[in-house]
Amino acid sequence: MIPRGAKIRVLVVDDSALMRQFISDILRSDPRIEVAGTARDGKDALAQIHNLKPDLVTMDVEMPNMSGLQALEEIMRTNPLPVIMVSSMTQEGAETTLKALALGCVDFIGKPSGSISLNIKTIGQELIDKVIAASTARLRTPSRAGIFGGARLNVAPAPDFRRMNPPANFPGLSGRRDIVAIASSTGGPMALSELIPKLPKKFPVPIVITQHMPKEFTPSFAKRLDETSEVEVVEGFEGLTLKPGRVVIAPGGKHLTIKRRAGVAVCSLSDAPPVLSVKPAANIMFLSIADEFGGNVLCVILTGMGRDGTDGATALKRKGAYVIAESQKSCVVYGMPKAAVDAGIVDEVLPLNEIPDAMVRIVKQ
Repeated sequence: MIPRGAKIRVLVVDDSALMRQFISDILRSDPRIEVAGTARDGKDALAQIHNLKPDLVTMDVEMPNMSGLQALEEIMRTNPLPVIMVSSMTQEGAETTLKALALGCVDFIGKPSGSISLNIKTIGQELIDKVIAASTARLRTPSRAGIFGGARLNVAPAPDFRRMNPPANFPGLSGRRDIVAIASSTGGPMALSELIPKLPKKFPVPIVITQHMPKEFTPSFAKRLDETSEVEVVEGFEGLTLKPGRVVIAPGGKHLTIKRRAGVAVCSLSDAPPVLSVKPAANIMFLSIADEFGGNVLCVILTGMGRDGTDGATALKRKGAYVIAESQKSCVVYGMPKAAVDAGIVDEVLPLNEIPDAMVRIVKQ
């Protein structure tokens, strides 16, 4: 744990001296961050971690001598630290990023295409925000089988169920649940890889998910999740029909909304601006579901930085929806669930491993 008021000491790892300079300059622009040092490849990074003892590492993926993935695996085995991977925004980069998540990296950021010297600054605020969030993250260790091969969050075995007091100034709960809507961000891919495969094939209602991810990454993520789940998992597209047992992942770079056409619920994609700096945004998805389903909704807010989802979940709650927030005990970053709890709209707080059973219980009530 970083002492209150202390700067976050970051080690910047990249084989490009120019990239090391640009990333360091971006991080130094925030008074909360100190660049403890730089490294040119994975082997150098391991030595610098030993010497400098940074709080956090930003790690390029493709490097000579020892790649970012190899270095990440060694870090998580010998000296676990929050690591943010810097990967290319390509299909190959997406696959590599999913492997990095498996090995325990907290988050990732995509290198912009084109001239690095011209475009790296476009990710500056995103990089700073992710470093700040990752500095508070709970780490995963590679010890669980799953769609990623197995990073696991070490969670205390004590039960952490909390049924909240009935939220004030809201109507009673609706009588049924016709859809499940899930929001997740930092730590979400791993959380979803644990949650969705535990659901039965004949899950009685459709599920829609907004996970903050670039457009290059969501197809691979949906495909991997589908291969390990009994339910069907697909990336959303315009006109896709919702049905029981189908899980729809919002495509990166588009807001996923739900509309009724001739009485049938279908996906619709919006190119509206980001909301709270994210696109897709859970708030947009939740608000559209409130319009079409009223309160007949189970809303689940998982790990993630920021507060996306709270405003949309509040609208759902006003119509009688049931809201679950992931417990701080299992969150990688306790941001989005905390915002919902602080807003007084949450009916249950549960650790991740108890949420699948709760979803089945609630939609079958």
